[in-house]
Amino acid sequence: MEYIAHDVDIAPVAALIADPTRAAMLTALLGGRPLAAGELARLAGVSAATASAHLARLLAGGLVDVVSQGRHRYYRLAGHEVAEVLEVLARMGTRPPVRSLRQSRQAKQLEEARTCYDHLAGRAGVALLDRLTEGGHYAAQDLTESGERLLARLGVDVAGARRARRRFAPECLDWTERRYHLGGALGAAITAVLLERGWYRRGTMPRAVIVTDEGRRGLAELLPGKELTSHTPVT
Repeated sequence: MEYIAHDVDIAPVAALIADPTRAAMLTALLGGRPLAAGELARLAGVSAATASAHLARLLAGGLVDVVSQGRHRYYRLAGHEVAEVLEVLARMGTRPPVRSLRQSRQAKQLEEARTCYDHLAGRAGVALLDRLTEGGHYAAQDLTESGERLLARLGVDVAGARRARRRFAPECLDWTERRYHLGGALGAAITAVLLERGWYRRGTMPRAVIVTDEGRRGLAELLPGKELTSHTPVT
C-alpha cells in the first residue's frame, strides 16, 4: 500500500483523548480550575495508581500541565487550544444516559450555567451573548463602541483581551444549547470579572457556576432582559 504523507500526525493526540478514563479527567479540567490527582481519580472512578499513570501520559502528550503549591501538585489543561478541541468533541459526541435523580439535577445545572474552560457557557452564556448582540454591543465577532463602554463599566480589561494570543471574541457553539456563547479572550475576561465581583460563584461540582443575588441584580441593571440563569444549586 502506498504511503501518503500528512501535514501533521493527529493520531497520538486522538489516542490520548480517546481513552474513557483520560477523557473523563480532561472533561473535569474543562472547568478551568487545577485539580489534584486524587480528585481526578474520584471523578474518573479509578484508583489513585491508575489515575497517576493516565496523568503521566497526558502530561507527556502535552495535554495537561502541573501546578505545584508546596508539597501538592495540581493538574490543569495545557491551554485554551486543548479546551477548544474537547468542546468540539463534546458537540459531536452523545450524552451518557441519566440513571438517577441526582445525575438529572447535575445535568440540569451544567445546562444552565457552567464554564467552558475559562468563559461562561450553558444557557447563561448563550443569554449573555444574546443580550450583548440585541443591545448593539456586539457584532461581527467584535465589540461595538457601546460594547466597549459597557464592559469598561463592568471592569473588563478589553484592551488586554485584544492583546491576548488568541482570538478576541469568537462565537463558540454551545454543546448543550446548540446555540452560540461568547468565547475567546473577551469571553474569558468577562467571566473572570463576573467571578471576581461575586456575581457568579463556582458550584460544588466541576464546571458548574451559580449566579448570586448580587449578580442577578447587577446583570439586570447592566444588561436588561431575560435572566442569565435561574437554576437552584445542586447539593
